[in-house]
Amino acid sequence: MLDANSMAASREPTLADKVEYLSGPRAYAPQAREVTLRETHMSWVFLAGDRAYKLKKPVRLSYLDFSTLARRETACRAELRLNRRLAPDVYLAVVPLTLSDTGLSIAGDGCVVEWLVVMRRLDDRAMLDRAILERRVETWQIDRLVATLVQFYRRAEPAFMSPLAHVIAWQRSLALNRSVLLDPQLGVPAGLIRRIDRAQRQFLVRRRSLLFDRVRSRRIVDGHGDLRPEHIALGATTRIIDCLEFNVSLRIVDPFDEVAYLSLECERLGNRWVGRYIRRRIAAALRDGTSDELLAFYRCYRATLRARLAIVHLLEPSPRTPQKWPALARDYLRLALADARRLERCLRMPAGR
Repeated sequence: MLDANSMAASREPTLADKVEYLSGPRAYAPQAREVTLRETHMSWVFLAGDRAYKLKKPVRLSYLDFSTLARRETACRAELRLNRRLAPDVYLAVVPLTLSDTGLSIAGDGCVVEWLVVMRRLDDRAMLDRAILERRVETWQIDRLVATLVQFYRRAEPAFMSPLAHVIAWQRSLALNRSVLLDPQLGVPAGLIRRIDRAQRQFLVRRRSLLFDRVRSRRIVDGHGDLRPEHIALGATTRIIDCLEFNVSLRIVDPFDEVAYLSLECERLGNRWVGRYIRRRIAAALRDGTSDELLAFYRCYRATLRARLAIVHLLEPSPRTPQKWPALARDYLRLALADARRLERCLRMPAGR
């Protein structure tokens, strides 16, 4: 471990040094009584008192690049700006972690060695995933969530693209899911993946006009990108956090793709009615009815994607909680198969029926 003097001398504290410092109650003003750490694939989050401090890992992946200090600063500032759309009183500031002769400090003197996103800490019990698991979701809470989402999608910036480019992007996404899930190292049943993938690809061939229409009617917007129950805080004011700030292409979505994703996640947690209710209310408010087969396609794709993102952890050199990912992937593939079967039934009927 580097002490304060040796860190100041080297001017290059490691990620482990930064995590150790931020894990201590004395790093914060006022001093925290205790600090709780939460690690994600791309960040460390430090819960200290009524604040949360997010430190981005210096990682480079196919869909993001946090490999330099400048890139992490840019990502932190984008996170602040974009998440204030749906949680303005949660995302408070971006502050530097600095290094001086006395060691590391938050927003102190010395050179900047890292950047932190400062957030107001939310009550875990307010999150939708927790409310679902504890069976205490109430209709008025979902009505306020719907109102928040309706206003967000009404104001969201529309994306400009050609209908054909939109479908080609879908084809590439399906191909990536297929290639990863069919990797023999992962042990996923190939027949299951091929059936799910076949239903999705047949939809793109036979019902591509539905996707063309979504583009032509300017329904594709700069949305949230990761609308899951664990990112939604219920209450008198609904707050939605953790949008995908690091890659704009992952936020360019059909609002009903996001709604389908949310319904999928609610069902996986044991609550089916929330997603159905949200879809109906949002469709009525936006005056935008979508077909059942388009919703089934969106859900099927999202479930397949989540299965891929879960199981691919096993290809990492030292995966965190390796026992977790196969079971989670199976849960998502079970849901994907159910929606693939719905797609198969829809595709047997003439378009528009």
